[in-house]
Amino acid sequence: MPSTTSNPPFDGAANLPTIPKRRHRVDSSPPAEYHHHHHQQPVPNSPPDPKRARSDQHPPAAMSAKVLGKRPEVIDLTCSGGGGGITSTLPKRPSAFQPHMGARKLVIKNLRQPTSTHAAGVDEYYARIKEELDAALTSIFAGRPTAQPMEHLYRGVENICRKGEAAELSEKLRARCEAHLAGDEVLGRIKADGATADDITVLRSVLAHWKAWTAQLLIIRWMYSYLDRSYLLINKSLPGINDMGISQFRKAVFGNRKGPADAAPGLRVLSAICQLVDFDRREDERFDSALLKDSVKMIRLFGVYGKAFEPMFLTASHNYFVGFAEERSVSYGLKDYINACERLLRREAERCDLYNFDSTTKRQLRGDAHRILIENYASKLLDSGSVAKLIEAGDFESMKALYDLLKLSNIQKRLKGPWEDYIRAAGTAIVSDITRGDEMVIRLLELRRILDTMIRDSFYRDEEFTYALREAFGHVVNDREILSVWKESTAKGTSKVGEMIAKYIDMLLRGGLKTLPKTLLADRQDRADAEKSGIASTGDEDAELDRQLDQGLELFRFIEGKATFEEFYKKDLARRLLMGRSASQDAERNMLSKLKSECGSSFTHNLEQMFKDQELAKDEMSSYKEWIAGTGRDKTHNGIDLNVSILSAAAWPTYPDFQVLLPQDVVTQIDAFDSYYKSKHTGRKLTWKHNLAHCLIKAKFNRGTKELAVSAFQAVVLVLFNDVDGPGNTGVLSFDQIKQATSLEEGILARTLQSLACAKVRVLTKHPKGRDVEKTDTFTVNKAFTHPLYRVKINQIQLRETPEENKETHVRVAADRQFETQAAIVRIMKSRKSMAHAQLVSEVINQTKSRGAVDPADIKMNIEKLIEKDYIEREGGEYVYLA
Repeated sequence: MPSTTSNPPFDGAANLPTIPKRRHRVDSSPPAEYHHHHHQQPVPNSPPDPKRARSDQHPPAAMSAKVLGKRPEVIDLTCSGGGGGITSTLPKRPSAFQPHMGARKLVIKNLRQPTSTHAAGVDEYYARIKEELDAALTSIFAGRPTAQPMEHLYRGVENICRKGEAAELSEKLRARCEAHLAGDEVLGRIKADGATADDITVLRSVLAHWKAWTAQLLIIRWMYSYLDRSYLLINKSLPGINDMGISQFRKAVFGNRKGPADAAPGLRVLSAICQLVDFDRREDERFDSALLKDSVKMIRLFGVYGKAFEPMFLTASHNYFVGFAEERSVSYGLKDYINACERLLRREAERCDLYNFDSTTKRQLRGDAHRILIENYASKLLDSGSVAKLIEAGDFESMKALYDLLKLSNIQKRLKGPWEDYIRAAGTAIVSDITRGDEMVIRLLELRRILDTMIRDSFYRDEEFTYALREAFGHVVNDREILSVWKESTAKGTSKVGEMIAKYIDMLLRGGLKTLPKTLLADRQDRADAEKSGIASTGDEDAELDRQLDQGLELFRFIEGKATFEEFYKKDLARRLLMGRSASQDAERNMLSKLKSECGSSFTHNLEQMFKDQELAKDEMSSYKEWIAGTGRDKTHNGIDLNVSILSAAAWPTYPDFQVLLPQDVVTQIDAFDSYYKSKHTGRKLTWKHNLAHCLIKAKFNRGTKELAVSAFQAVVLVLFNDVDGPGNTGVLSFDQIKQATSLEEGILARTLQSLACAKVRVLTKHPKGRDVEKTDTFTVNKAFTHPLYRVKINQIQLRETPEENKETHVRVAADRQFETQAAIVRIMKSRKSMAHAQLVSEVINQTKSRGAVDPADIKMNIEKLIEKDYIEREGGEYVYLA
C-alpha cells in the first residue's frame, strides 16, 4: 500500500468526502504458496487463538471463481466527480479535505496480483489437510503431540467446513473415535485387565481409560472447535463433540443406553462400586474413597446411574441391612442396637452426600433402612424391660437416640407404652416400700426429676410423654391396691402419700435446701429456662426453695385424699410456728398462697387463722406489758419475762395436757396474765399447754455464764438444782426426787434428763455414766461445762410419732370425711328437694372430689345415716329432703 503524508487537523465545519453506495469486495487472500509471513508458529497441541485464526483462514489463490468470486476494481477514495475513480451520481460539492501540500490520492489495491487458478491445487490442499487431521487424531489417541501446529489444524477444519464438507468431517471423526474406543487400545485393554483380576481392578482400568479419554477429547475439541461451534451447534440431530465422546465411551464400556450388556465390562464396574460401598460399611482396609467418588461421578455422567446402578446398589444395600439387623438384634442389647443403627444411618447419609449419590438414592436407601432396622424390629426397640433399664440408669443419650430412631419411621408415640409401664412399676415399688416410708416423697421426686429431664433432653419436650407421666403418677399415688400395704397405719379413705408429702414440705420449711439431696436441685438448663420465662434465676436460694416447694405441690396435685395432707400439714405448721422452727417466714406464707391457689380459701382458712393468731398474740402481749408497767407490777417479776401465744382452739390442732409443777415465780406470772386476759375478754377460757412452751435461762458455770435455750420441761428440771447447789448441800438429785418435784411422767422425765445429761450438750452429769436414764441414776450440775457460743440451744429429745398416734390421725381424718360427705348430701338435697340415688351419688362425688375421692359405698352408708336422723326419706325410687 503506498504511504501517505500526515493529514492536518479537521475543521469542525468541513465535510468528509463521501463514497458512492456501490458494493465492492475487497479481497486480501494469501498467495498460492500459502505462506504465513506475519504470524508466529503456534505451539503444538495448544488451543488456537480465535482472533489470529480468523485473520488467515482463507484458501489459496488458485481457487475457482465460484469459491473466490469476482475481484473488485481499484478504487480512488480521493477522487471527486469523475477524476480517475468511480463516478458518483450525487451532486458535486467542494471537498473539505485540505492537506498542506495539496491533494493526494489514497488507493486500495489487492495485496497480490491476480493469478490463474486450477482445481487441482484446491483438491491437493484439502486432501493434505484431511491427511494431517487424520494423522493428528492418531497421535492424540496414542498420547503423542501432533505433527502440525494446532492452529494450522484448526484453520484446516474451518476451511473444510466452509467448503461444505462439515457433515463428512463430522462422520469421519465419529467413526475414528468409535474405532479407537471399541478397539484394542481401550476396550480391549479393559477386557484384558479384567480377564484375570477382580471387579475392583476392572473399575480402576475403566476409570483410568476414562480420564485419559477425557484429556484426549479436550484436545480433539480444540482442534475441531469450528466444526463444534458451527455445523454441530446448528444441527440439532447430531451431538456435540463432547457429548459424542462421552456417548462413545459409554457405549464401549456399558453397552447401549438402557444399561450394560452382559458381555460389556459395565456390569463389573457397577458391581465394583457396590463392593467399594460394602468395604466402607464393614470398615475394610480395601476401601478407596477417591476411587468411589470418581466412579460415581463417571457413571452419573454416562447416564447409567439411575437405570442400571441404582437398582443394583439398592438391592445390595437391602441385603446388607437385613443381615445387619438380624445379627445385631440377636447379639446386642437395646442400647448397643440403638447405637449401631444410629451410626449406620448416619454413615449412610454422610456417604451419599460425600460421594455425590443421587438424592433419590439417598431417600430410597433411608426408607429401606428405616423399614428393616426400625419397623421390622419395633418389638425389640419398644421392649418394656429393655426401655426400663435405660430409664432407670438415666441414660439420656440412649433414650434420645431411641426417640430419634423411632421418629424416623413416625412411630415414636408407641414409646409411650413402655414409658408408662416403667413409671407405674417404679412408682409402685417406691410407694409400697414400707421399710423406707420416710424417704417416699424424696424418692418419688427423684424419679420425677429423672423423667422430667428425659422429656426435656431426650424427647424434645414432647407433650405426649408429659401427659403419660401425669397419668402414671396419678395412678400410682391413688391406686387403692398399691396403698393397701399401708392399711395398718391408715384408715379407709385416707392417703399415706398425702401424709408423707406434708412431712416432706415440713422438712423443707424447717431445714431449707440443706435437707435435700443434690439430685433434686436445679441444673444449668433449669436455671436458663427459668430466666427465659421471666422467673428469678433458680441459682438464688430463695428461688430454688420455691421451686422445690412447687415440686412437692406437683405430687400433691396427683393425690385425691387432700384432707389427709391438710391434717398433717396443719400439725406440722403449728409446731413450726410455736417452736419458731421455720427456716423462712416468707417461704411459709408463699407456701400458704400456693395452697390457697391450688385448693381454694376453704382449704387454707384454718391455716391462715394460725398466722393471724400469731400476730394477735404479739399485740396482746404488747398491751399486757404496757398494763403491767402502768400498774407497777413489773418490779415484782424477779427477772421473769413472760410471753404468751393465745391460740384459737378451732384453728389449731388439739394437744394433750401434761401435768407439771412450775416454779412459783412462773406460776405467779401466769396467774397475773390469766386475770388480765379474763378481765379484758369475758366468756373466754385459757388452757395452758406447757409442753409447747420454751424458755431462755441464764446458767453460771466455772468458765462463765451461758444462756440456755431449752423447753419448759427442761427448764423446770434445771431450776431444781438452784435449791440443792449451795453451802451445806450436796448438789445431787436423784431421778425420784426430780420426778416428785416436777410431777412429770416417767417417760417424759427420762427423755428430758437424757437431753440434758447424755446428749451432745451436757449441762448435767449423770451418775453412773451411760446413754440411757434409769430410775436409780443421780444427777449433778456440770460446772466444768464450756461452749464456744454464749447462747446454747439444747434440743429436747422428741419422742417420734408412734404408729398408734399416726393411725389415730388417719382415723380422725376419715371420720371428718364422713361428716363432710353427710354435709354435702344435706346441701344437695336441700337445694334439689328430691333426687334419684344415682344422681345424688354422682353429685356428691363431684362436690367432694377436691378433698379426696369417696367410695359410692361410703356415700350410700351416709345416706342411710341421714335417713335415720330424719334429714331425708325415701319415696318410691327417689330421696326426698325433709325440712
